[in-house]
Amino acid sequence: MRKNIKLILGIISLIVLGIFLGKMLQEPERVVLFDSGKSDSNSMKVVPATMITPNANYKSLNDFNEAFVEIASSVTPSVVTIITEKVIKSNINRSIPGFDDEFFQHFFGIPQPQDRRGEALGSGVIVNKNGYIITNNHVVENGETIKVKLLDEREYDAEIIGTDKRTDLAIIKINAKNLIPAKLGNSEKLRVGEWVVAIGSPLSDQLAHTVTSGIVSAKGRNSVIGNNIYGSMIQTDAAINPGNSGGALVDIRGELIGINTAIATSGGYAGNIGIGFAIPIDMAKKVMRDLIEKGKVERAWLGVQIQDVDDRKAKAMKLETREGALISEVVEDSPAEKGGLKVGDVVIEVDGKKVKSSSHLQYLIGNREIGETVKIDVIRGKKNISLKILLGEFPESNEVVTSESSESITKFGLDVDNITNSIAREYGIDPDEPGVVITNIERDCDASRRLREGDIIKRIGNIDINNLNDYKDAIKNIDEEYILILVKRKNNTFFVTLKVME
Repeated sequence: MRKNIKLILGIISLIVLGIFLGKMLQEPERVVLFDSGKSDSNSMKVVPATMITPNANYKSLNDFNEAFVEIASSVTPSVVTIITEKVIKSNINRSIPGFDDEFFQHFFGIPQPQDRRGEALGSGVIVNKNGYIITNNHVVENGETIKVKLLDEREYDAEIIGTDKRTDLAIIKINAKNLIPAKLGNSEKLRVGEWVVAIGSPLSDQLAHTVTSGIVSAKGRNSVIGNNIYGSMIQTDAAINPGNSGGALVDIRGELIGINTAIATSGGYAGNIGIGFAIPIDMAKKVMRDLIEKGKVERAWLGVQIQDVDDRKAKAMKLETREGALISEVVEDSPAEKGGLKVGDVVIEVDGKKVKSSSHLQYLIGNREIGETVKIDVIRGKKNISLKILLGEFPESNEVVTSESSESITKFGLDVDNITNSIAREYGIDPDEPGVVITNIERDCDASRRLREGDIIKRIGNIDINNLNDYKDAIKNIDEEYILILVKRKNNTFFVTLKVME
């Protein structure tokens, strides 16, 4: 009897052990990367470790390696080398300020330098089988001849279909067969930390189709190229060098998510230091479509001047958020004025998308179509207000760009006066302009660094300033740590935040 019981227990133990081992064998393989080294048996050693979980797309280092190989083989045929021949001006007076070429020719017999031809190297990406290629405007701008070289060494002359300086994008076209266009991705869904690959022709056409990798270092970088270039750039540490402009930035799936455009340099060295920028493909899609179909970009327009909401402005306005775009001017008869936007409003959402900064608002509106109605949510005072605004067409002849300003942080230190006819003539301002004009600024106060004589103060806090009496009443009742002042300088209106001293 006891033997039978032992036999049954033994069988049960074997069954349980078999089930346990079966579960272990079915578990997907896990790869752990760590720093090797001798361990101390008397203490626990902590080492950096990364585990690729069973749910990851790549369950082994070899699979991860193959992903980059696949990207290189599938995307490089879509990337081209662009060589633009253009006239380069040669002037002696570049090196010796104050003397022009005629001076040297007349007095020293030195012949006046002649314009010479030079070549600009860049990259581009094939976007459809009909031969359309996207690149940077600065790659082909002022080009007399443009040559495109493919991966298989075929060369073609290209024509410019259209350019857009505000995004630094251009579309060119070649007549070629058997082209392989890139697959367009979605830059909006791109996350900081994702792997990306840059492909282009750095430094020389002998280095065409160079492939480098890195990660998305940041998104939404603003004013990295210039105030007239739309922001929201992708930042990456994938190696980008001169010649990569216009080339491809692709994600781990091999989809085009950006057009490489610029690099940050240090010490005058124009080479990669791990900070490069790409135009998001979501921004480029509309530009491509408009340039191909219409030859120009038709951009929607709101009609405001805007600023970022920094910490001081937020404190002065008693805002809980530091995101959004502060409206410093509403253009007369613009969509913004007709839709009810006012100076001092902080735009926080456009059709449900949170506005992160002034350039982000510019990006969100610029990517919309003319005639679209958008829902804009703003903070006005202590209230949240929703407005419906019909977008107009961007007036290229009257560009409204982001207004950037800094703030003084000490007491005012200002002398102001009513705008009389004589003062208006002295400072070149409109005598009918509401407000008070700054006539003197204390030399050592911080306001002197940002404000100027002739600036017009139009609002202090929530009080409109029409004359000197309004100004005196407004500053008499200030009991806040920070105060927001609306200033007009020539045709530019902007906010300045001042710290009120006791």
